[in-house]
Amino acid sequence: MKITKIDTYKIWANWCNWLLVRIETDDGLHGWGEGSLHGPIESVETAIHELGRVLIGQDPAGPEQFWQQMYHAWRWRGGPTLMSAMAALDIALWDIEGKRLGVPVSRLLGGQVRNSLRVYASHAFDGIQNDSEMFDRVSEFKRRGYAGFKFVAFDAEWMRRNEQLALQHAADRMAMLREAAGDDMEIYIECAERLSPRTARLAARLFEPYRPAWFEEPIPFENIEEMGRLQAEMSIPIATGERLLNRWEFERLLQTGGCRIVQPDIMHAGGITEVRKIAMLADLHYVPVAPHNPGGPIATLATMHLCAAIPNFLVLEQMEQERSIRDAISTNPVQIVNGHFVVPSEPGLGTDIDIERLADYPYRPQPQSGIRSTVWH
Repeated sequence: MKITKIDTYKIWANWCNWLLVRIETDDGLHGWGEGSLHGPIESVETAIHELGRVLIGQDPAGPEQFWQQMYHAWRWRGGPTLMSAMAALDIALWDIEGKRLGVPVSRLLGGQVRNSLRVYASHAFDGIQNDSEMFDRVSEFKRRGYAGFKFVAFDAEWMRRNEQLALQHAADRMAMLREAAGDDMEIYIECAERLSPRTARLAARLFEPYRPAWFEEPIPFENIEEMGRLQAEMSIPIATGERLLNRWEFERLLQTGGCRIVQPDIMHAGGITEVRKIAMLADLHYVPVAPHNPGGPIATLATMHLCAAIPNFLVLEQMEQERSIRDAISTNPVQIVNGHFVVPSEPGLGTDIDIERLADYPYRPQPQSGIRSTVWH
């Protein structure tokens, strides 16, 4: 068996583009991968085809060897563009390997520790500001059996205008949501890098009575040492890692105690091959894994197979807003039963992509989000 062709597909999914890759072989097998880097997606597409030269003409067996070849293909390595391109190709190679052997990817990773995965609803209230509508939506998540929900707590513009008022408003909303959720649902706080070390400490004190499950990326991710100092002073767990790209960056984060939950993104941190190693590394530090999962059906399935096979899985993100698009382009859509993802038992990742349906979601340039962080002192 030899790899003969690599194709890429870009589609628009509500607020961002998804980038899918299809690797074909000369005996008719193909595999799907995904590297949906939000923003510079065309540079990732170019990198996929550049790195793909390593694969053309090769037997696809053994994703590890190709990961090493792609990572060391040039003198300059790493960075979000190349690592996302590598991730897309790596996931597709695992899909082919599973199909070739007639087993799900989770079996290739050592077998399933679990066959279903706890799910939380991410960005649960996008487009909603009314408290009563939020209350109703929490009731709906409860009815579906979700483990919890995540919302963006801190308004960037309010933080610029009146910091104390913005923090108190966020805490008041958290109190309302805790009342709606009761004690049996987790509430995950998306900080979106909008706090500084100082305001993060203030926010933590205001939120503590309402038992948030975590503060996600409370400060910009680059200063890992400061993240460690912040976590040492906060009782609320910090969850971070969606922008870290390899095991060496995660090792530094874990060594400094910069978080209590790691959130690698399988689309950006080198794919299944690398994120598996990151999960093992986190396990050495007794840190659970709650992957960042904002992508399409292929990234979601790849993440699911990995989570099914690792011992330190915590919970998985579900972008409910894009669920209908994921389902529409998948021949075997991801199943959610009683608030849990059901891990597929079919060979490979467990689905194919309906290429004809991709035309229903034409690519469009990604809007610039601007500076997300609010304060730097």
